[in-house]
This record gives sequence, C-alpha cells and structure tokens, in this order.
Amino acid sequence: MTAHRPHTARSTLLLAVLALTSLAMTTACSADEKGARPSAPRTSKVPAAPANIEKIAALTGCEAAIRTDADELREGVCVTARGSWTVTTFPAEKFKQTWLEAAAMYGGTYLVGPRWAIGGKPELLAQLRTKVGGNLQKLRDMNAPLVTSPSPAP
Repeated sequence: MTAHRPHTARSTLLLAVLALTSLAMTTACSADEKGARPSAPRTSKVPAAPANIEKIAALTGCEAAIRTDADELREGVCVTARGSWTVTTFPAEKFKQTWLEAAAMYGGTYLVGPRWAIGGKPELLAQLRTKVGGNLQKLRDMNAPLVTSPSPAP
C-alpha cells in the first residue's frame, strides 16, 4: 500500500477486507438468498463518469477532500449545501466488487459505476446520478431481516 491520509475506521476495515479477499474474488461463489449481496442495479441512460475522484467531484459540483489514498482505493469526501457524499475509486473492478461486498455489512444505497462508488443519502444519489451516470445499488445489512412484504403493483 502507498501512504495513507487520515481515514475512518470503516475505511481501515474495508482496506483490510480488500487486502484479504482480492485473491478470493477470482473464485468467489454467488451468495444464497440470505447472503449480503448488492441488489440488482437500476441502469442509467447517462454515460458513467471515469474512475477519477477529481473528475467525479467536479461533475457533481464539489471539490473532494481526499481522506484515503492507497493502492486498492482512493476515497474523497464532498460537502456542499445539497449534502455530503463519499466518492471511492478503484484501480480495478475486482477491488470495487470486494469493497461492495464488505460494505454490505453496513447496508445503505450506493451509486456505482465502472471502478467507482458514491455513498450518500438515496435522494442525493438520485440527483448525482443525472450528472455522473452509474447504477443505484441498495446493499442489505447482513444482520437485517429479509423483507417479505409484497412489492406494490406498478
């Protein structure tokens, strides 16, 4: 790993998971219905932004403060009048997949593109999606019960 900037305990955990599971990603099996996997993504008609924090931040109208700069990922924080969000980029898609699997323990919704993910409130992510493209993915907390209520009719 390269030099690190100050980061959160969550980032440290995710970096550790990335380091331990990057090799396992090549032989990973799909989870059963109770596994904490990302939900099916909703596709976007906007072309996805490149995997560059500075470019993604500029497209979303902020200047990201970099808080993690490592070989496996870079993470920046955007804070604006609209709200705050994190932008995480990865040098390879396999690192993003590992990161999403690790993030599933926390649950939440992410805007995901090729080699990048943005975390924030779902309403804000929907707005950002019109600027950077990507797919909204809801990650289920692995301790959360499965939702069994029927979906509303379209």
